[in-house]
Amino acid sequence: MGGVRQASQLVRGTSISRGMETDHTSFGGAKLILLIGGQLLVIRRDDRPDILWPGHLDFPGGGREGAETAEACVLRETEEELGLRLSPEDLVWRMCVTGSRGMSVFFAAELVAGHDQHIVFGDEGQGWALMSPADYAAHALAIPHFADRLADFLHHRGGPDQTN
Repeated sequence: MGGVRQASQLVRGTSISRGMETDHTSFGGAKLILLIGGQLLVIRRDDRPDILWPGHLDFPGGGREGAETAEACVLRETEEELGLRLSPEDLVWRMCVTGSRGMSVFFAAELVAGHDQHIVFGDEGQGWALMSPADYAAHALAIPHFADRLADFLHHRGGPDQTN
């Protein structure tokens, strides 16, 4: 993907600013809240006992490789999983969250309707779908803390909280 720019230091749950170096040494993975025409893209996780949240509805993203930045991680994972090649400029929001497994970075991007026609599904997961943010939040297979991050993003962008 070459030329991935560093994001500036960000406060939890803010818009992305560009140009300054950021310390990305402590995160383990990154996820993308991807809205296409206002619909949330989800990936149905494989149903295997050796992974977290088997069979649940996941966001694109995954584990960090080497010394890559959080942006590079989420962009690489999105391309590997969905065949969608996004740019750093497509990322409009970021939130760092520390949990029992360390720090994760959540990003958001909003693409116009029809962009899903460019998806080439990879070899991880059982399939993908578009659904409303509210349907995700209410779904029995939603990952609860991902629904929380989705609500954080929707609140930040100033629109109605579509997860209620």
